[in-house]
Order: sequence, then structure tokens, then C-alpha cells
Amino acid sequence: MLGVGQKFPEFKLTGVVSTDMASAFKDFDQNSFQGKWRVVFFWPKDFTFVCPTEIAGFGKLNREFGKRDAQVLGVSTDSEFVHLAWRRDHQDLRDLPFPMLSDIKRELSTSLGILDPEAGVAQRAAYIIDPQGIVRFVYVTDLNVGRSPEEVLRVLDGLQSGELCPSNWKKGEETLKVA
Repeated sequence: MLGVGQKFPEFKLTGVVSTDMASAFKDFDQNSFQGKWRVVFFWPKDFTFVCPTEIAGFGKLNREFGKRDAQVLGVSTDSEFVHLAWRRDHQDLRDLPFPMLSDIKRELSTSLGILDPEAGVAQRAAYIIDPQGIVRFVYVTDLNVGRSPEEVLRVLDGLQSGELCPSNWKKGEETLKVA
């Protein structure tokens, strides 16, 4: 699995950015959102049960990520057409403020080492990538356990502080000082 300190792989994926068929699809690659932090998270399958809770959670915090100059990107191995159908079907996904990317060829999931060997889908992984394209945080859970978007935001705050941050530290709290 690709880890902290490594360069996030090159990719070119089609994303769903709206529910309107005329403007729903847009291509994204590793150069999209240059100069920004990126939060790239993966879910196993569309039209499932745990996945929309996470996706909606990231959507609710999108403004907070944006305040930190971070772009959220969601990814699964389903096609862009399945993403579009799911967004149209699921109330919590209709107005998502970030793209849902399709890794249908499983190239990005494979490059990252997060393609589940038994299920053949992306594992529940989240990455924080700095503006230089370096992975600064990796968070992976079992396929049936959802992640905490709040924790991803907390870690982004810690990374952006440039300071030593103790366990459970939150933005605005004291950081550790080396004597």
C-alpha cells in the first residue's frame, strides 16, 4: 500500500459533478487543483449502505475543507454512469459539492495498493495529499466500517499547523513545544 511520504500516483478519471446529464461528467487528473491540498477518499460500491453515510459526511464538511484550501475527491470502482444514477436516486448525494470519480479500470486503486483482493473493489481508504502531491496521511478501514470525515479534517488541520500535535488535538488548541 502506498504510504506517507510517497508521491500520489498519476491518474485520469471521469467524475460526476452534477445530476444534469448535459453537464454531469468532467475529467480530472493529478494536475487538477494544483497548489491545493487534496483529500481523496475511496468507497467500495455505489448503491450500498455504509458508503452514502461517509460520502454525505464528507459533503457536509466540504466547506470546512475548502476553508483549508483542500479539494475533496470521492472515488469508487463503479462507472461514472452508476455514480450519476446513484446521485439521482439517493437524497443525500444529489447536491454533493465535490466530484465522484470513476476508477472503473481499477488503475488508481491498484497503484495505491487498496484494491481488495477478494471483493475486487477499492477498500475504504482516505488520503491527504499536500500541494506538492505527496501523501501526508492514509486512513483505511475494513469494508464494512465507515470512516470519520471529522477525523480526516482534524488531521488536515494538524498537518497544516506545521506543529507537534498531541492525541485528539483540535485546531485552536495548544500544540506541543519542545523544550
